[in-house]
Amino acid sequence: MSAEKTIPATLIPGDGIGPEIMDAVTEILDAVGAPFAWDKQLAGMAAVDATGNPLPPQTIDSIRRTGLALKSPLTTPVGGGFKSINVTLRQEFGLYANLRPTRTFVPGARFDKIDLVLVRENLEGYYAAMESYIPVGDDPHGIATGAGYNSRAECNRIVRFAFEYAVKHGRKKVTLVHKANILKLLTGLFLEEGRKVAKEYEGRVECNERIVDACAMQLVIDPWQYDVIVTTNLFGDILSDLTAGLVGGLGMAPGANIGEKAAVFEAVHGSAPDIAGKNLANPLALLLAANMMLEHIGRDDLSARIESGIRAVIKKPELLTRDLGGKSGTREFTAALKQHLV
Repeated sequence: MSAEKTIPATLIPGDGIGPEIMDAVTEILDAVGAPFAWDKQLAGMAAVDATGNPLPPQTIDSIRRTGLALKSPLTTPVGGGFKSINVTLRQEFGLYANLRPTRTFVPGARFDKIDLVLVRENLEGYYAAMESYIPVGDDPHGIATGAGYNSRAECNRIVRFAFEYAVKHGRKKVTLVHKANILKLLTGLFLEEGRKVAKEYEGRVECNERIVDACAMQLVIDPWQYDVIVTTNLFGDILSDLTAGLVGGLGMAPGANIGEKAAVFEAVHGSAPDIAGKNLANPLALLLAANMMLEHIGRDDLSARIESGIRAVIKKPELLTRDLGGKSGTREFTAALKQHLV
């Protein structure tokens, strides 16, 4: 592929199983001729070991330069005042939209033919982490308090992102998930702005509303009623893991953090250090994140080829990794997938 057709992108191998699943994913991407020109950078414990910093300036500079990153799971060091790497990346690059598609790949599960998308606001809410203690008697930590906030501008932006995503991907319905019956101001503002945005899409995308606890219940009773869900930070964090559970867990859960100037694609599961280097890890979550990255740059053709290969391999239990009920290792699974690319 000629240099002028390549697209610079930051590659972060990550910790634990990260490097081996990243190797598997880049091997598949190379097999379909993906146009990425990788700039490999460190983050997490690998970066601490090399530089003493879990998110070195050169990694941030790389993402700022490329505006595009593929990231394996990272381990945030315990103690030492280290801030969450994911939170830092979201704040540094204004990655306001967390996109979590949930689709059935492994047939025969309790929930079949699931195809929904959760859009989570990524910067505000209770995760703004404005916390403090209030002393009670002799106990300086007698009461713990936490304050969240939602801005009108950000509520508008995340709902608009969800509706634009629905239009672009031929989705029919967006559900605004809130708790405005109790948190009347904090999530009432989200609902108010959501209704305003929804009016602009009348006739193109249906809109309905759900209180978050009712949504959680309905997701495990009748998840097929949902198409695109958009919600605030805390609710989105919880519900996106719930939806992942409908299709086999976090090992099947890709994610994207998208802003106006950068986008970071990732597997949302942990770094699983207990199985690192043992040829046991399932690379599908990261591969599906890479597929989202291909779609982000307009290469749906390559994404479709990889998805076709995944669906072909999934039908053959003997080719699957152990977490999916098979007996193959990471390398064997990757080799089988390459053979099934069309």
